[in-house]
Amino acid sequence: MQVLHPLEKIFKAGDYPDLLVGLADPDDASVWRLDEQRALVVTTDFFTPVVDDPYTYGAIAAANSLSDVYAMGGKPFLALNIAALPPDLPPEVLAEIIRGGGEKAREAGVVIAGGHTIQDKEPKYGLVVIGMVDNDRVMTKGGARPGDRLVLTKPLGFGAITTAIKQEKASQEDILEVTDWMMKLNQAASELAVTNGVRGATDITGFGLMGHSWEVSQASHARLIIDYDRLPFLGSAIKYAYMHTFAGGAFDNLHYYDPWVQIHRQLDEVRKMLLFDPQTSGGLLMAVPPREIDSLKEQAESIGQPVWEIGEVVEGAGVEVV
Repeated sequence: MQVLHPLEKIFKAGDYPDLLVGLADPDDASVWRLDEQRALVVTTDFFTPVVDDPYTYGAIAAANSLSDVYAMGGKPFLALNIAALPPDLPPEVLAEIIRGGGEKAREAGVVIAGGHTIQDKEPKYGLVVIGMVDNDRVMTKGGARPGDRLVLTKPLGFGAITTAIKQEKASQEDILEVTDWMMKLNQAASELAVTNGVRGATDITGFGLMGHSWEVSQASHARLIIDYDRLPFLGSAIKYAYMHTFAGGAFDNLHYYDPWVQIHRQLDEVRKMLLFDPQTSGGLLMAVPPREIDSLKEQAESIGQPVWEIGEVVEGAGVEVV
């Protein structure tokens, strides 16, 4: 969040009482109170291609952008395209990226009402997204409480596989598996969380499981204990990880977050690195109140929403892997 520090001298959180989440406590998205019942959720995200197919890239980028609203417990309804594209990119490729994003947004019940495009050497695409949330149902990184159970809604290892794709090491079967997961909206998972009283949540993206777990720990003033044996890694991720297909961001994550993570397992360097593997359009990490965990699992099974209980929240600070 260092990039936000210059704003602290310009905007004082106390001057904006309707900014419920943003300056003082940055999160996955900003939340602005409209009235006593409702608030707007506003976010933006974009990135370079993680797959070769332009339509799939657009759909993944849109799902990833929408995820930040879902991570706050909100329902997105409006979006704008953000695109930076090489001038020599064939028009049909651009059209497929935009179509992929548009159809994924429509699946979410969101209208893309415009946007902005510039020229750049490397393609970049994403969305500005606006959603709505009930004031008393906002989920934040600071909402986890001791006793909560930690639940994850997508498997891990996307970064190792997408790097294998870039290195032309990935099989078509493995590409299809990881793209299906990355294209999956976090909509059902978010609705499940809100319905079951979850107030602490985030989505697992660029900082990997350890980085985003530490963010929850810091914001909630609590300790996250994660059971390694319960973590759902895609099998192909482990295979490619042993071929050293880690993105540069994995090493950045390890360097920055390792001091706040205690690992009490005998893990080789590859399996340890997978804990810091940056995800694209990853799942939600929820802190579920203990009285709601059975209900959440039952409802998840009834709607076909995968969930993995991976640990718990306790008193303390930092992240512990057992």
